[in-house]
Amino acid sequence: MKKEAIKLDPVTIEILSNGLQSVVDEAFIALMKSAYSTNIKERHDHSCAIVDRMGRLVAQAANSIPVHIASVLGQMQAIFKKFPLDEITEGDIFAANDPHEGGGTHLPDVSLAMPVFADGQLLGFVCNIAHHADIGGMSPGSMAGGMKDIYQEGLRIPVVKLFRKGKLDQDIFDILLLNVRVREERRGDYNAQFSALHLAARRLFEMINKYSGDVIRNVFNEIIDRTYERMLSAITLIPDGVYRFEDVMDDDGREAVNVPINLTATIKGKSALFDFAGTSPQTPGNINIPLHGTKAAVCYVLKAMLDPEIPNNQGVLDAVEVVAPMGTMVSCIAPASVAARAHTSQRIIDVVIGALSSALPESAVGAANGANTMAVFAGNDPETGEPYVYLETLGGGFGGRNDRDGKDGVQVHITNTSNLPIEAIEMEYPLRVDRYGFIPDSGGAGKYRGGLGLQRAVRPIGHTCIFNGVGERFRNSPWGIFDGCSGQSGSFWLEEDQCLPIQLSHKPPDMPLKPNQSLVVNTPGAGGYGDPKKRSKELIKSDKVSGKFSDKFLRKFYKN
Repeated sequence: MKKEAIKLDPVTIEILSNGLQSVVDEAFIALMKSAYSTNIKERHDHSCAIVDRMGRLVAQAANSIPVHIASVLGQMQAIFKKFPLDEITEGDIFAANDPHEGGGTHLPDVSLAMPVFADGQLLGFVCNIAHHADIGGMSPGSMAGGMKDIYQEGLRIPVVKLFRKGKLDQDIFDILLLNVRVREERRGDYNAQFSALHLAARRLFEMINKYSGDVIRNVFNEIIDRTYERMLSAITLIPDGVYRFEDVMDDDGREAVNVPINLTATIKGKSALFDFAGTSPQTPGNINIPLHGTKAAVCYVLKAMLDPEIPNNQGVLDAVEVVAPMGTMVSCIAPASVAARAHTSQRIIDVVIGALSSALPESAVGAANGANTMAVFAGNDPETGEPYVYLETLGGGFGGRNDRDGKDGVQVHITNTSNLPIEAIEMEYPLRVDRYGFIPDSGGAGKYRGGLGLQRAVRPIGHTCIFNGVGERFRNSPWGIFDGCSGQSGSFWLEEDQCLPIQLSHKPPDMPLKPNQSLVVNTPGAGGYGDPKKRSKELIKSDKVSGKFSDKFLRKFYKN
């Protein structure tokens, strides 16, 4: 006889929902504090989550990376495809990173999942993802421009059992570590991920012991169902209609230039269909993204425009339909290169905003910097001889909004990482930061201006290192909205003592950098919102004394 579902009152559901959120938030902090690499401990390029026994997302840490949802769910699908339920046992830890076989979105993001059982039955999984500063491949940092397929990007990990019934498979772990640069740093980051999984599992067990496994299972369902209904209701805020927009990627780092992303969004009542037919075929370079990554980007921006307070779980994903022809840049297939998929995620978000701007003008924003401007410096420390890889993606401008200016020098949209302090760079690596700050005049003018881009100049100390860079919005500036002006595009420059600066390509791979040379990263600004002629006198006065704009810029755009 089938057991009657346990009924839960709204107060208990809310208490347990917050309890689950605290589990993933605590695990997120633990991973950050125990990691070795600056990319995790300082920049927080990692995420933690709980999924149910069907692989549905229940909770994600508040400071997680939105695009990591795709890797969590992709890995779960890969686990269930490869392993029957009776082969998933307590103490197992699954690892994966491959976008074509393991559910990932790019190789540096290594996903781990550990099953949790209650009363002998699978309850769900605790999961985390961490961006490893190097995963092997042809270039340090594993994300350089010019890669032509997934094989050049690094070590591909299909779904494997890294732990079996609590015991590490040392042979597999040795393979993971042998194929990467800066092996001990990678080992430390893996250990941080293992520890965060165990912490999350302990906290979840505490809830199970207090409330029972059946109650927790039912809470999982309630959380997802309520979010689903709330998201459907939010979709009705968009007037019925067909909305279209197209934007382009600068290039793929190899052959393709001005690569189009085309969107047709069809809204009817509670139904939302986002169709990317007409988008470029997958490119030879590494700006491709799997369809589950595209869906994560669409759902992020739709939630942000409609109701940012909706919990981030499976209910949001299930309420939205996203389709794209297989083999396109936004629904790529093997052996497509995907290392720079974050740039494409950002452009997908711009395309959704552009399409829905007429329907949701108060929620729309000018195009943000549209990039995760990537800079990798790698070499051997001249004092110790030890290898290092310094990886960072730099923020830029956020678009002007309907009631306020865009933010300056921030990570935007699909990423949630932090600024890496100069002190951390110079303490951890044999590098010197010559300058770091906002780029004057880089935000697009408007009734509410776009945010400013950043400039960072870095040089090696006492040795020659290798630089890899990947930029976007370097050719095509971030557009303004509702007569707002475009923001300034980004660029890479090489400065040498007593020489004129040299502008580099948008995605320079494996470039030697000498101690008398400085690599300058200029990130894009962002587009403005509304006609600059409508900017208030108070805001113009503030602009004049802020030091962020030249007199020439102010005279050009703000006549009054």
